[in-house]
Amino acid sequence: MSEAPRKATITDVARAAGVSLSTVSRVMNGNATVDPALVERVRATAAELGYAANPLARSLVLGRTQTIAVVVPDLGNPTFQAILRGISHAAAVDGYHVLIADSGERVEEERVLAEETRRRTDGVILAAPRMDEAQLGPLLETLAPVVVVNRGRQDAAPVVAADYRHALRELAEHLHALGHRRIVFLAGVARSASNAARLAALEDARAAHDDLEIIEIPAGVDVDSGAEAAEAVLATGATGVLAFNDLVAMGLLTALTERGIRVPDDISITGFDDIPFARHTSPPLTTSAVPAVEVGAQAWRALHSLLTGDEATPFASLVPQLVLRASTAPAP
Repeated sequence: MSEAPRKATITDVARAAGVSLSTVSRVMNGNATVDPALVERVRATAAELGYAANPLARSLVLGRTQTIAVVVPDLGNPTFQAILRGISHAAAVDGYHVLIADSGERVEEERVLAEETRRRTDGVILAAPRMDEAQLGPLLETLAPVVVVNRGRQDAAPVVAADYRHALRELAEHLHALGHRRIVFLAGVARSASNAARLAALEDARAAHDDLEIIEIPAGVDVDSGAEAAEAVLATGATGVLAFNDLVAMGLLTALTERGIRVPDDISITGFDDIPFARHTSPPLTTSAVPAVEVGAQAWRALHSLLTGDEATPFASLVPQLVLRASTAPAP
């Protein structure tokens, strides 16, 4: 049985190219101080010999892991999955891996996960952190380089966010235009910045329409939360519902249908996010399409700028798009 051919080493490359080991190392690590002619010679020799730098050794030399961490509040939410997809695909193009941590909607876990993962990675993306501003600001200073997703402007880190206030205001205006005058809002996590943006949108709608009544009911962020809110929604006599997200809307839709309530004949329901399932409910959900994949991609680009010493955009806002489907109709 023949032995496998010996892999070329950095010593082989240095000897064949007629340069020092340190020169080969600097060339393979992208050091800009090496003479361009030497760079070309070393790379050509390395290619001819089939030499590839060891990734682990390279990370030790550079003090970098080529890995970033992303901390999310709920991996079960398809919107966060889409944000992660945007981050990981964009990061892979630049040769980076992504480590994912799920805080399970527990504020106390966010700081621990962020600090622990930062020690093992080159940077962190905090996706929709639930901690308050008093906690978030000081934490960001210790995590740098760090990028935040779906929060307001921060002094210590770039932010990439969807404009939830504008999007929910559009949904409220849609229901008002259909003749709905008593509307329920099924609120999400109270400490969520996106929930606060939605509440601001409701205030905008109330200010714009004296004839509009919006009743807020605490709910949650998942299917069960929507289903459990069904009786409370019916008790209000509302003809329209603004659900915190598509999952909540789907839970409510199922629970109302089981009770013989017709959607949208008896009551209209809107979701939020436009997750893949939203178009397949019966009836399909009117919602607001959040460009979650692009949010993730832009978050990576901001972090990559920090990692490479470039200037990152301090705040980027992406506008969701209203998607009209069959779950909304004129008020009965």
